[in-house]
This record gives sequence, structure tokens and C-alpha cells, in this order.
Amino acid sequence: MQKLPTRTALLVASAVGATVALPILAKAGPAATPSFQAEKCYGIAVAGKNDCGATGSHSCAGESKMTGDPKSWIYVPTGTCQKINGASLTPKA
Repeated sequence: MQKLPTRTALLVASAVGATVALPILAKAGPAATPSFQAEKCYGIAVAGKNDCGATGSHSCAGESKMTGDPKSWIYVPTGTCQKINGASLTPKA
């Protein structure tokens, strides 16, 4: 087996590192504000599908570990949250 020149090996390692890191960095913030009139609805997001949270326990979008986390929220159309059983417009204790 032939050894790669140092520059080539460094380039390949950098490309692989960037490919792995970019998806992680891309979801570190809150979800983009939707194009429709929306409100934050707490306590109904499926684990890993939240738009953000109020706990400080995760960076934000898509990082909730628990379905129905009372401090994680998703955007829903304005006026919808209070119609959903178990949902709240504010984080629950």
C-alpha cells in the first residue's frame, strides 16, 4: 500500500472533519421563524424534533431528549397551541 503525501493526507482529513462537523454545527441554534403567524407551544414536541427550549439543557433545535418535554417548544400556527391537550404557551415547571 502506498503512503499519501502529507499535504494530500491533511486535505483528506480536513474534508472528512468538515463533513462530520457541519451537520452538528448547523442545528445548534433555534429553528428559523416560520413564514406563517406562529406561537411557541411547549410540552408537545417529539424527542429530537423540538424547535428550541427554555431549559438551558441543550443548545436548541432538534436536541430534546424527551417526548413531551415541558420546557421544549415547537412553532405552531397562532391560536393552535391552546387547542392541543397537554400543550402550553409557557414552559411548565
